[in-house]
Amino acid sequence: MRKKIKAKGTQLVAQIVLQRNIKDFVFIVIGVICASIGLKGFLLPNNFLDGGAMGVSLLLQIQTGLDLSLLIVLVNLPFILIGIKQVSLSFAIKSAVAIIALASLVHLIELPTITDDKLLIAVFGGFFLGAGIGLSIRGGSVIDGTEVLAITVSRKSSMTVGDFIAVFNIALFGIAALMISVETAMYSMLTYLSASKTIDFILNGIEEYIGIMTVSDHGEQIKETITTKLGRGITVFRSDGGFGKKGNAHPDRKILFCVVTRLEVTKGLLEIEKIDPSAFVIQYPIRDTKGGMIKKRPLH
Repeated sequence: MRKKIKAKGTQLVAQIVLQRNIKDFVFIVIGVICASIGLKGFLLPNNFLDGGAMGVSLLLQIQTGLDLSLLIVLVNLPFILIGIKQVSLSFAIKSAVAIIALASLVHLIELPTITDDKLLIAVFGGFFLGAGIGLSIRGGSVIDGTEVLAITVSRKSSMTVGDFIAVFNIALFGIAALMISVETAMYSMLTYLSASKTIDFILNGIEEYIGIMTVSDHGEQIKETITTKLGRGITVFRSDGGFGKKGNAHPDRKILFCVVTRLEVTKGLLEIEKIDPSAFVIQYPIRDTKGGMIKKRPLH
């Protein structure tokens, strides 16, 4: 009996891993195609840049005339090697395959000029490139290795990942302004903003989640209201704390925690305030959820 249960468990794990690998493969393939459209259809013919390693590759292509496909591989190679140590070997292998596939597509495909409007080029070039980067990350790889370097720097300095990427891109656009033109650098900043917003959308989805933590003397009533009127699960933590003369008044106070969508936040806070206007409430954003009583996002 135990052997059958163990065999079923092993089979289930293998099935989950296979499904995950197939999903990763699909994400990476679509991501590479989107990125190649952004590069060949919009950015490359018009000498526009993006941020990160892709922006460095485009800048070098403009200045040296070398094949962009070769530069994409060469610029990202150090980041892949760093990724082996900082992330994992499987991540580095997936990233290497994705980058080589992107470089091959950029070298082989030819796309007609879609538009001559510089604003449309910046916005939609960034959109397609951002979609490609975001989908590749969803697939467990990168086609722009700047974040791998940022993780390494953040672990060895006081800079956060976001701070490093911001400083890196400011320096890149400053160099572009000096070496190409201020106008190109400004349009490239629009490209970067479009790409970064698209990446955020791909990674986080349209539906943002908010964590609500509540400390109240009416915890049981609030818990019942949230579960019945909002249809959300509640997690209860036992805590101990104090302030001033009431420092030991509630040694076994309960803290309520629930996750709601941003559209439900106002209603949730209203229900809490109805029960206890003096309740201590903390809100903070949550990147993603899985399982529980939260609706599953598509493509996640």
